[in-house]
Amino acid sequence: MKKIKLIVGLGNPGMKYSQTRHNVGFMFVDVLCHKYNFDLKENKKFYGYANKVDLHDHSIWLLKPETFMNLSGKSVAALANFYKIQNDEILVIYDELDLPPGSAKIKKGGGHGGHNGLRDIIAMTGNNDFYRLRLGIGHPGHKSQVVSWVLNRATTDDEISIARAIDNGIDVLGDLLDGKLEKAMKDLHTNKLD
Repeated sequence: MKKIKLIVGLGNPGMKYSQTRHNVGFMFVDVLCHKYNFDLKENKKFYGYANKVDLHDHSIWLLKPETFMNLSGKSVAALANFYKIQNDEILVIYDELDLPPGSAKIKKGGGHGGHNGLRDIIAMTGNNDFYRLRLGIGHPGHKSQVVSWVLNRATTDDEISIARAIDNGIDVLGDLLDGKLEKAMKDLHTNKLD
């Protein structure tokens, strides 16, 4: 496993979207910043909020694209190209319809699964070889309800579950940054963290 050099949380900018299911990637980065006293700064060159931080003895970039979800790749590609960061050195955190709230899974590569943020990152960076931290938000039951589902706030119980999944994801970052992918996946996927 190559070293992660960029952690990207996906979401939509603005107060209207701040607490919606689609913004769990932003929430993850916000919780991480709060825990370690990191500040992200608006960076117009990278179309988002970004900063280089030291986390678990690793120097990494944190990024929250401000492009709206469907254009996330514009922001990711701008930063990655500028600093010559390869796709397999990127971790993208996003909402996953196919996982229940409270679930968090790590994987490398794969398709976009209908997620427009991932679709754009794959298109703009040229491949799908990045790591993903998928935070479950559950599925509304029918595809016609998906847009409304992701753009609205989760129930209180689901918000508590999602917050726990975010904490669990942050807890395995040290192992992930150290290149211990198997350990991070095992701890996260078996919920050894609770």
